Parts: sequence; structure tokens; C-alpha cells
Amino acid sequence: MWRYLAGGVAALLMAGAGVFLFQSRATPDPLPTPPPARTAQAAAEPEAELAEVPQAPDRTREEKRFDRNDKDKNGLISLAELQQPRRKAFAKLDKNGDGRLSFEEWTVRTSDKFAAADKDKSGTLTRAEFATTAPKRKPKTTPRCDCRAEVAKALAEAEE
Repeated sequence: MWRYLAGGVAALLMAGAGVFLFQSRATPDPLPTPPPARTAQAAAEPEAELAEVPQAPDRTREEKRFDRNDKDKNGLISLAELQQPRRKAFAKLDKNGDGRLSFEEWTVRTSDKFAAADKDKSGTLTRAEFATTAPKRKPKTTPRCDCRAEVAKALAEAEE
């Protein structure tokens, strides 16, 4: 019984020490120093530059999203405007144009890809056949110039 009591007291003492330690380290961040004061002549020159800087419109993300969906730009979004991108995607999949999407129509790209990869027409894909179905990755863009030669030349000149 004494062990439980001693353990409880020790836990309370450790928690109290942790609180005091945390409070001693919690100091406010120092305030940033203000920029140095400029002279009247130096202050007049940059004001002309600042006045000429164009300002971007302060549109929020929601305003931009609303404007993308408001196709006729009347300030209102109809259900037809909201469904238009989905109708185009549906029409591409609905091959027979009956307004209904069957499972076969929905999986036509997968079925075509499978049939093209199944070279031996066995109805199954081997590892080699499956490897041909990997998505085509876009090549990484290369720099407009080969900078390695220029860097090597600059290093060679610096060593001389």
C-alpha cells in the first residue's frame, strides 16, 4: 500500500516540476526592431516607385471558384452550369449514346488496355505483359542550355 502512495506522490511532484520547468522556458519572443528612419530626400524617391507598382485584385479563392463555374457570367450558378463539365465526361464514356452508362462502357479503356497487353490472348497477363500497361510518364524537362559545360569552364578559369 505504501508503494502506491509513494508512487502517487512522486508522480505529482514530477508533474509539478514539469509545469515549473515549462513556465520558466516560456518567454515571449523579442519584438522585431523597427526599420531605420530615412531622411526626407530618401523617403521621397521610393514613394514615386511604390506608387507605380500595379496591385493585383484581392479576389478570394471562393470568388475565383465561383467565377469559374458561372459560365454565362450573370452572377448566378444554375444546376446546368454546375453539371456541364460532368456531362462532357459522361458523353465521352457513353459510347452508344443511350444516356445510360453500362459497366462495359465505363471500363472500355481498361478493357482495351488489357486486350492490347494480352499478346498471347490467354485472358491473363504475365509479368512481362503487365509491365507494358504502366502509365507513360512525361519526361522531366531539361534545362534550355547545358549549364554543366559553362560551370566547368568557369571553374577552370578560376583555377588559372
